[in-house]
Amino acid sequence: MDEIDDFEDDTSGTVFRDVILLALIGFVAMVIMLLPHIKTTTEEAQDHKAPGNVIVEMHWPTDQPYDVDLWVQAPGQQPVGFWNQGGRVFNLLRDDLGGEGDATKENYEISYSRGISAGVYVVNVHMYGHLPSGITIPVTIVVSVRQKFDSTRQILKTVVQLYKRNQEETAYSFRLSKEGDLIDGSVSTLRHPLITGPIR
Repeated sequence: MDEIDDFEDDTSGTVFRDVILLALIGFVAMVIMLLPHIKTTTEEAQDHKAPGNVIVEMHWPTDQPYDVDLWVQAPGQQPVGFWNQGGRVFNLLRDDLGGEGDATKENYEISYSRGISAGVYVVNVHMYGHLPSGITIPVTIVVSVRQKFDSTRQILKTVVQLYKRNQEETAYSFRLSKEGDLIDGSVSTLRHPLITGPIR
């Protein structure tokens, strides 16, 4: 009888150890499965760091699927936009056609610079496509700068109203130092056409 009791105690202990061991193995397996996702999240955060030094972003409402274009000009360079998407300083990363060919409803275009050139920068918006009568598009333009070893900081933001086809407006022109500092008093909204008139 004592042998049967000992056998039952030993069996109960073995079952208990097996259950604990399986729970531990399950926990370790879950941690191992989560590790790649944690690494991916870190990589995605790094991917969202701006690749350029001067970043110009243009957004317009998602319910207005019209073709608006961003044009930027670095000091002493040709304008960069949809038909000249890469220059010595700037690159247009995204040419948004409005509602055509988009995976998302988001309307935006972005240009990045390689390095910071000292001098005057010009940022224009251009109403390329057809715009129905009575429609006005509020276009938001943001300029940010990332100096060496620093995080990105916004230096300018404005809204430009577009209401007719082929309308080109200067969001602003401004001057940067070679370190990427905005020169006091240099910001202007005087019209400086880049593609619909003579380049000055």
